[in-house]
Amino acid sequence: METNSIKGSSIKKKRVFSKTILYLVVIVLSVIFLSPFVWMLSTSLKTQEEIYSISKSILPEKIYWTNYKLAVTEMPFLRYFFNTAVITILVVVGICFSSSLVAYAMSKIEWKGKKILFPVIIATMMIPSQVTMIPLYIVYTKMHMVGTILPLTLPYFLGGGAYYIFLLRQFFPTIPNSLVESARIDGASHFTIYSRIMLPLCKPALTSVGIFAFMFTWSDFMGPLLYLNKQEQYTLSIGLQAFMGTHFVEWGPLMAASTIFTVPVILIFFFAQKYFIEGITVTGIKG
Repeated sequence: METNSIKGSSIKKKRVFSKTILYLVVIVLSVIFLSPFVWMLSTSLKTQEEIYSISKSILPEKIYWTNYKLAVTEMPFLRYFFNTAVITILVVVGICFSSSLVAYAMSKIEWKGKKILFPVIIATMMIPSQVTMIPLYIVYTKMHMVGTILPLTLPYFLGGGAYYIFLLRQFFPTIPNSLVESARIDGASHFTIYSRIMLPLCKPALTSVGIFAFMFTWSDFMGPLLYLNKQEQYTLSIGLQAFMGTHFVEWGPLMAASTIFTVPVILIFFFAQKYFIEGITVTGIKG
């Protein structure tokens, strides 16, 4: 009995030690990843003199909110924000709808060529975007889409992308086929099954896809740079780059604009992290 108690205490000590090490590693990594955002937020609240002063204190001596006013007034920030929001919402809706529709067809419908087509779709993930950049630009130019938001939004209503199809394709097999078969016996069409049965059940995976799509589109720089040629069409990523080019010494307003640009991504992840983590866990383990 005494030997068992000694072994039990040693095992507990090892578990406590391993958890302590794990927590320390997580804390250190959290500090490393948060430090750029903290520096950006702190700089956005400092005066120009304090930013360039010898003192390198992280916290500002006095909170200077004028930087945020300058960030909004010295460039058409609200217009850029609206353009970014419109493009992002359209892309997220297009990806969630079309990629889930393709994933449903790939997982719950039997048709010839499915086993060949799915690996081909996955293989497209290996093609660098730089390879297709020029051909796509030529195609959109001939279709008179350059200078509009169509090249940035329309393709995502036509499949959504291989990565998002793959994520949802990993999740759909976890839903019992008996539900689909029962609905088919009752006379439901495939679209009815998809919209009324599959979509409500795949909320965690669909939320993960939506978050990934939002983060990619919100911070996308190359796409708007290629296809938007008027200032009133610019997104925040291009607007911040233009602002940095013309106000390269005004770090306070620049960091304030960057903070506002970053906040929506943080809020989306914060409020949807439960579904995001659940979706990644399910698609990664049960797929």
